[in-house]
Amino acid sequence: MPKSFADWLAQIFQLSISRAVCALEVEAAAWAGVAMAREKDLEPAADAEGTPERSYREQLDYLNPIAQPLASRKLTRKLYKCIRKAAKHKQIRRGVKEVQKFINKGEKGIMVLAGDTQPIDVYCHIPIMCEDRSIPYAYVPSKSDLGAAAGSKRPTCVIMVKPHEEYQETYDECLEEVSALPLPL
Repeated sequence: MPKSFADWLAQIFQLSISRAVCALEVEAAAWAGVAMAREKDLEPAADAEGTPERSYREQLDYLNPIAQPLASRKLTRKLYKCIRKAAKHKQIRRGVKEVQKFINKGEKGIMVLAGDTQPIDVYCHIPIMCEDRSIPYAYVPSKSDLGAAAGSKRPTCVIMVKPHEEYQETYDECLEEVSALPLPL
């Protein structure tokens, strides 16, 4: 118990200094932890650039109920490879608005839809349009991986891959496998 006002003030001053020092130590430790976490995040990103953050199995947990027919893991990789090649030659249509416009114009290709798009109202009409015009389509588990395959940092919910002679063999292989997938009822 302080004897005078001056003693009381000195005691408060010491407490505030010790609290400030503790707060600074805590803040410094937090900054050091953030810096270490950033370094850890950057190391795998540099090593595994272009690989998905989640595995195929983990991505399946986020699928929509309408994501049928779903491409297998192997077919998903083939589709991403075909999309990368098509993007180099500017032979893809990306996004609901652009894809819908070119479906209505009669353009043909393979339709690849992301199975984790929310809300499904955004693109649930695309498979119906594809079935009406006999365009093969398949769902892949991740819209972020689909966008990355197209060379974009933004996630993409639908891509149409057009045929081209530079990657015709890959395209035909994907077309055959996507066409063989069973359509939903």
